[in-house]
Parts: sequence; C-alpha cells; structure tokens
Amino acid sequence: MKYMKEERLDIGRRIYNGELSRYTAAEEYEISDQTARDYMRMYRDVNNLPPKHDARGIHRRVAPPTPPARMEDYETMTKEELIHELLKARISEARLKKGYEVKGVGADKEYIRFDNKNTK
Repeated sequence: MKYMKEERLDIGRRIYNGELSRYTAAEEYEISDQTARDYMRMYRDVNNLPPKHDARGIHRRVAPPTPPARMEDYETMTKEELIHELLKARISEARLKKGYEVKGVGADKEYIRFDNKNTK
C-alpha cells in the first residue's frame, strides 16, 4: 500500500517517539519492517533529530565531523594555544581511528563507540 509523504512522516514519528515498534508498525500499516525503519529515518532527517540509540546507549551511526576552524582563528592564537589545539586534534584523530569519540569533560565525559565490533 502506498502512503503520502505526510502519512509516512506520521508513521515515522510514531516509531521514533516509541509509540510503535517498527515491527508493530509494519503489521498495522501492511509494510515491511525495513520500510517502517525508512519512514522513521525520513521523519528524523526532515526534523533534524539525532539518531536513536540502541539498548546499550550506543550511537548506531557515525557522528558528523566538526567543521574545520577558520585560518583567522589560528592566526590570532599564541604559540601555547596552537600547541594545545594540535594536541587536541591528534588525540581526537587517534580516538577516531580506534572507533570512538569523547563528548563532555570531567564527570560528564561520555564515550561514544561508532560500531560494536571489537577494536583489537
């Protein structure tokens, strides 16, 4: 059965908000579970919402890269600030190679893995 875009977004909203599982939505609307998932993703993308987490709280897709700094920002920094930024960039690059990213600082630090494969 074909649904209009508004209907697809409504189905996606219900799945995204947890009112329905994608399997329940598939049965209710007579669509495949993959189509139900696509509707949820469409709803999420149209409304610029973050991706859902799985049961372990892990992101299912890679976080978007941070925009590069402008050259003017670097030109105004002192030598110590430039060294500090270089170290931060190298640490971030090493973490990304290992498959995780760190958000926050101190007690609010959160480790986000990009996949559930073993990194060794």
